[in-house]
Amino acid sequence: MGVFSRQKFFQELAHGCLLPTAQQGLEQVWQLLVICLLCRLLWMLGLPSFVKHLSTIAGGFYTLYLFFELHMIWVVLLSLLCYLFLFLCRHSTMRGTFLSITVLIYLLLGELHMMDTTNWHKMRGSQMVVAMKAISLAFDLDRGVVTGVPSPIEFMGYIYFVGTVIFGPWISFNSYRDSLQGHRLSLSWLLKVSISWVKSQVCLVISNCVAPYLFPYFIPVYGDKLLRSKKRRKIRGTPAKWLLAYENTMSFHFSNYFVGYLSETTTTLAGAGFTEEKENLKWDLSVSKPLNIEFPRSMVEVVTSWNLPMSGFLHTYVFKSALQFGTFYAIMVTYTASALLHGLSFHLGAVLISLGFITYIEHVLRKRLAVIFNACVLSRKCQANCTHRNKKALWVYMINIAFSALVMLHLTYLGSVFNSSVEYLEDDEDDIAHHTIQKWSELSWTSHWVTFGCWILYRLIL
Repeated sequence: MGVFSRQKFFQELAHGCLLPTAQQGLEQVWQLLVICLLCRLLWMLGLPSFVKHLSTIAGGFYTLYLFFELHMIWVVLLSLLCYLFLFLCRHSTMRGTFLSITVLIYLLLGELHMMDTTNWHKMRGSQMVVAMKAISLAFDLDRGVVTGVPSPIEFMGYIYFVGTVIFGPWISFNSYRDSLQGHRLSLSWLLKVSISWVKSQVCLVISNCVAPYLFPYFIPVYGDKLLRSKKRRKIRGTPAKWLLAYENTMSFHFSNYFVGYLSETTTTLAGAGFTEEKENLKWDLSVSKPLNIEFPRSMVEVVTSWNLPMSGFLHTYVFKSALQFGTFYAIMVTYTASALLHGLSFHLGAVLISLGFITYIEHVLRKRLAVIFNACVLSRKCQANCTHRNKKALWVYMINIAFSALVMLHLTYLGSVFNSSVEYLEDDEDDIAHHTIQKWSELSWTSHWVTFGCWILYRLIL
């Protein structure tokens, strides 16, 4: 949208941004939604299991072609490589570790040598989902959670489950098996699908039509003049840069919530994403928790709430496996694994590794302060029966609020590198690296300096 006065902006907002964004969003995913619903209805017919597997494989292949065309072959090759590895190493007890290394090598080689970076990055989400599914299955086989290597059709049905193959989220092999039972349609299922879809569209609209214009129009901090005006930047300096960074961060956050709620929609629509309570099904799949991110208690809460299924995957299969070497090592290995799964993007890697240090230092500092003050100031909210003496004192609330404000500063700083200009730089990692360093330099490397200061404080009071 162009530069308008505030009155003109709100007059043009509906047909200039809101309606086109919602229409484009529906046009891109309506076929995926239809295929998910068809698979759900087909599974209710009491067909043999192999027919159900074949149906979701066919649906997964078709949706992959819709989104990636012939480039989908690289996703197929990854799935074939994973099954070949599982079959050849079916008597091993280290399948999870070895398959993880194999998958990461494939992803790195694919990005560096197999095809151009732009098209590879378009498939990054699907590649991640396939990788996480295969790795989790390998670890579950090692741990006896899954009793035997599934048949090729069953494995491919899990990998190409139409509800998760494009937007995710990661689901376990046993969750996929449960979804094949073809539970009857219900009002709670329809309500869950509808609510998740509406939330996804609201988040898409906020990301595209609200966040980029937050301070010039919706919250006119500087009157009617745009922050992006060069003259305004020179006049306002640092405050304007932080407000611009917050706009970028908010837009990035809500684009993630859009994908999260959309993945809830497709997964639930296809018949997965439920828990069983006695004889009742509870359609309770949750991918993101926006309130825990926009109004955080701690960075630990943010990284967990960003993508709950992926957080569960990393905690179960990476963090717990590395915890024997120490908490700091386990945290850094987990964030490194996450960075490698996301691909060789400098800004993603820099943000994730920075998050690792920030999360660890915040955790140990608050843990130490909780001991010194005997107060509920831990990264995670204490249980009602905790042994801390000071729980609801005013100064306890002030400490927690101060850490919340600090987390919001970190999020604004880290999120400043995710703006629309990055999409045009993905062919050149040097440009992305320069963009990231420039953005953080404009904000005086504040988050990194604050994290270093917190570490110094922690060492002083240790």
